[in-house]
Amino acid sequence: MKKNSFFVGCMAVASLALSGSVWAHHGDAGRYIEEVVTITGAVVETQLINPHAILVLDVADATGKTVRWQAEMGGAQGLIRGGWATDVKPGTKVSLTGRRLKSGAPYMNLTERARVILADSGNEVLRNANFGQPAPTAPGGTSGSAAAPAAPAKPAAPGY
Repeated sequence: MKKNSFFVGCMAVASLALSGSVWAHHGDAGRYIEEVVTITGAVVETQLINPHAILVLDVADATGKTVRWQAEMGGAQGLIRGGWATDVKPGTKVSLTGRRLKSGAPYMNLTERARVILADSGNEVLRNANFGQPAPTAPGGTSGSAAAPAAPAKPAAPGY
């Protein structure tokens, strides 16, 4: 009996310890609008951190007021392999296409159906494999988005 309760206790501790890894990587269901939007602004900083790097930029809104945006990207290693350490420095003007938070806050997801272009040169520095694809269809057969126009095929940035 003691062996059985010891085994059950060990299994309970192991289950609790492993349950943290289930929550370690989160989904974004319901956080972002399905339509992609494009914004253009000047890079303030790139935070090459894991699990998601953050691009911070200043964007002028319709009234000319500067709004500080954050964009969540993939992991730092993939970005570094793709040239972020040399291409996307503070002051660089970029255009981001991605999904915005439903709350309207100045925060964008660049982990799917997204791309980043250097505004001055037109060079694409990030492109997800599914960029240009329509938003997933909602239950009931309707799509709540306007699909981005299909872009010419280009290889995806490493790590995406």
